[in-house]
Amino acid sequence: MTTLFLTVGLPGAGKTTWARQLAEEHRALRLTPDEWMIPLFHAPEADGKRDVLEGRLLRLALEALRIGTNVVLDFGCWSRAERSAIRCLVASEGASCRLVYVPVDRETQRARIARRQALTPGETFPVTEADLVRWRALFEEPNEAELDGGEPDGPPQGWPGWPEWAADRWPSLG
Repeated sequence: MTTLFLTVGLPGAGKTTWARQLAEEHRALRLTPDEWMIPLFHAPEADGKRDVLEGRLLRLALEALRIGTNVVLDFGCWSRAERSAIRCLVASEGASCRLVYVPVDRETQRARIARRQALTPGETFPVTEADLVRWRALFEEPNEAELDGGEPDGPPQGWPGWPEWAADRWPSLG
């Protein structure tokens, strides 16, 4: 059975390092939006273009699973809803989804981001202390059920299913 490995965590946690290792170990296609945003749009967010890019990468991931290729999706996926939607989409392709949570404490996160910005200027985006505080407040840590591969939660109120929610969240998913 093909597997989608979904890295979960905040910037500076080491998700991309894990994603590279998983891709090598499992002969998987690695999809990392951060590696596309700056070369394409010269910004980490670029007026909603990140959502469009993530939708296209998610669509590519599902196509790869369909043809028997393992995938590492290096998105971060801060919300439980995003993770539940992706897990359901992956299951609908007959593949398995494994969450790879990479926690990070604040001091380690700060140090890693500072080092990355110093070593790769122009290849990474600027991060302020206010960004770190805001991101930590937004991040929903995965629970045991998610990490153990339990059934995803149902879609938020007002949505008939995860495919509809996902198409709204990632407009280019299709």
